[in-house]
Amino acid sequence: MDTITLTGMSFYGYHGVMPEEQRMGQRFYIDLELHLPLEKAGMTDRLEDTVNYAEVYEVVRKITEEQRYALIEKLAGEIGRQMLSGFPVIDSVSVTVHKPSAPVCGTIRDISVTVETKRDHE
Repeated sequence: MDTITLTGMSFYGYHGVMPEEQRMGQRFYIDLELHLPLEKAGMTDRLEDTVNYAEVYEVVRKITEEQRYALIEKLAGEIGRQMLSGFPVIDSVSVTVHKPSAPVCGTIRDISVTVETKRDHE
């Protein structure tokens, strides 16, 4: 399967368990790997034979900035589900949500979760 990757998308959101996270918010970074067949687009050079990166970005932005979740696992899962429901050509998606300002007692550069979401082919 072919892959389109969007790396380092940056959004300000209000996701977290702690009251301060929900009140003050923080920066989140999101990486996507979209798995889909790209052979046709590679031959036709037509946008309609692939996915529009700008549309993908906007879906991720809306979910991250306009919704609120306690867990970044839920945020990643919702992004994955929206990718599959909004872009039928995508077979599976890997979503990594980075939360570098997570409230932990200690020095840490980043905390992230990666969620894989696959389309059911029945």
